[in-house]
Amino acid sequence: MPGHLLRRLATGATAAVLAGVLTACGGPVGGADEPDPLRVWLMSNSLTEELTHRIVADFEDHNPDRRVEVTVQEWAGIGEKVTAALDSDEAPDLIEVGNTQVARYAATGHLRNLTLQVPELGGDDWITGLEEPGKIDGYQYGIPYYGANRVVIYRKDLFADAGITEPPATREEWLEVTERLNRPEAGQQGIYLPGQNWYVLAGFIWDEGGELAVERSGHWEGALHTSESLRGMEFYRELHALGDAPADRDEAEPEHGEVFAENEIAQLIAPPGHSRIIIEHNPELADKLGYFPIPGKEPGTPGAVFTGGSVLIVPENAGDPEGGYAFLRTLTSDTWQREIARTMSYVPNRTTLTDALKGDPGAEAMARGAESGRATPNSPAWAGLEADNPIKEYQTEVLTGADPRTAAEKASQAVTARLRHTGAG
Repeated sequence: MPGHLLRRLATGATAAVLAGVLTACGGPVGGADEPDPLRVWLMSNSLTEELTHRIVADFEDHNPDRRVEVTVQEWAGIGEKVTAALDSDEAPDLIEVGNTQVARYAATGHLRNLTLQVPELGGDDWITGLEEPGKIDGYQYGIPYYGANRVVIYRKDLFADAGITEPPATREEWLEVTERLNRPEAGQQGIYLPGQNWYVLAGFIWDEGGELAVERSGHWEGALHTSESLRGMEFYRELHALGDAPADRDEAEPEHGEVFAENEIAQLIAPPGHSRIIIEHNPELADKLGYFPIPGKEPGTPGAVFTGGSVLIVPENAGDPEGGYAFLRTLTSDTWQREIARTMSYVPNRTTLTDALKGDPGAEAMARGAESGRATPNSPAWAGLEADNPIKEYQTEVLTGADPRTAAEKASQAVTARLRHTGAG
């Protein structure tokens, strides 16, 4: 998952920004007979410092022959850093990576195949949006760690003023409610949906049965021009029109949480942790925010959402791959998955553990939405496409009056070219 997205997904709980190397105090260091430490790379904002120490201490208590050294990495430039480590003779024993990055790393041929370990790791209950991107050609290389996805953050006071007592149950009701909330004559927007928020568009496309790209005979091709995908874009266009967000910007510029905080806006589509940004900019909204899953086409079924988050990989050339896997088992155990979910307001990696989020309205809404979570196309070249994304250009063209089918066909061709240009997928 791209670094800027994960930083937004770091949710409600106060999370210390980790930096440098965290070395657990597991006994004297540097003795002649002491084995090398187990080397683990975790990502910034993945865990708090205190939680990291607790997990390491628990692991070392149960594995007294091992000492763990956790290095916290930043998301900026991490792709090149992990690829270089995998190609070296000194790879870490366990690495946390973004769920959309696994295909890229698997293409190096240096990841341990963990397919046979899936049953003992509770794979039958994994969140689909984390499981799918970790599986390459039917083999599991990435093990789900934690997830996060978008929900609708809404102003309870503006809903009440409009006589809306319950969140909408379907997409059709959502449009109706948003139209009632959109009162430009009073300076109020029904929703703030930037024109280039392609993660949100992806969910609408998936709801209609469409895809961003499909794999045929080992090659990936853009699929934005199909009738199903076009219906998803049409819904996006209708929803976008019920607010005043720019057609040529994404959610980061300007930061949509700040825009929401500074204006009379009824709804925002974002991870629930974005409420922290909103409240920091407007403390008066602290008691006025509510959450509901993005509505689907049928009552009781949340809409499809992109599941962001992380998975864990074990390099083949690690110094202690068995130790790396042992620490992976600790991180994904029931006990620590529940604790990570409660502390960080993340969605745990298994659907059977979401009760850990009870009492956190935003996280509960996120967990319900995760039931319909999806991942981006599992091409090794997808991460590069996100850096120069033709889907954003397509959205802007449609929202500013271009013929949708013509724009979609051009965008599909651009997606195909980018996924084939690198020679990967």
